[in-house]
Amino acid sequence: MRWFFAAWAVMAALSVSAVQAGTFELQGQFVEGGLALGKTEADAVVRLGDRRVRVGIDGTFVLGFHRDEEQELLLKIRHPDGEQTERWLTIAQRDYNIQRIDGLPPKKVSPPQEVLDRISSEAALVRKARAKDSPLAGFASGWRWPVTGRITGIFGSQRILNGQPKQPHYGIDIAAPEGTPFVAPADGVVSLVHEDMYYSGGTLMVDHGHGLASTFLHLATIEVEVGQTVKKGDRLGTVGTTGRSTGPHLDWRVNWFGKRLDAALLVPAMPTE
Repeated sequence: MRWFFAAWAVMAALSVSAVQAGTFELQGQFVEGGLALGKTEADAVVRLGDRRVRVGIDGTFVLGFHRDEEQELLLKIRHPDGEQTERWLTIAQRDYNIQRIDGLPPKKVSPPQEVLDRISSEAALVRKARAKDSPLAGFASGWRWPVTGRITGIFGSQRILNGQPKQPHYGIDIAAPEGTPFVAPADGVVSLVHEDMYYSGGTLMVDHGHGLASTFLHLATIEVEVGQTVKKGDRLGTVGTTGRSTGPHLDWRVNWFGKRLDAALLVPAMPTE
């Protein structure tokens, strides 16, 4: 992880004039769930596949790779002088923990229609918040763990219930006593607050800019408001066991728009003390 932060520090220190016309810098983790940071001219046009990527006033841009990303993605940059750069990015594939459970009662696998309607409504709120493409550069603050504790759930794991694949687990679960404070893992602005979603209970989202956002689930309390600016390390609320949770823990998720990233790749090893 140290090389990732070192590479980012070097890129952050570059000025726009340090990037020669028609060139760009790109560093990161080219793996499913990974994050890459780039730098080019501030008025260049960057595309990853079909998505146009925001370029900051200093030329910085962000790329994220989904849990089930394609093995190769085409990055295109049209420079201000009209020159175009194309680069195929090879994304390393990962093996995930898949658990099969059969013989469950049907209601344990598929919720009733009234619950499905509620889930759909809440999912629309989350999708709207995930679609934000703000010029914030909160990710430049670097990343820290929002809370410390035993890791009980990892990114990418999935259950197949009665032969039906369920949604993969897109977060990292950190066990902590109910009421334990948690903090912002990076600078940002609060983009969603919901006290009681069906699956995730108390739910909070923080926009870190350029489509990057953190989501925190199963919260006991939320101590910030939508639109509030937060700094890395600021207290956001407390750990709980709300929603469909079997015990108190913080489920921390990171996304780049609709692509789910592995939060564990952004931070150093969990402290042991």
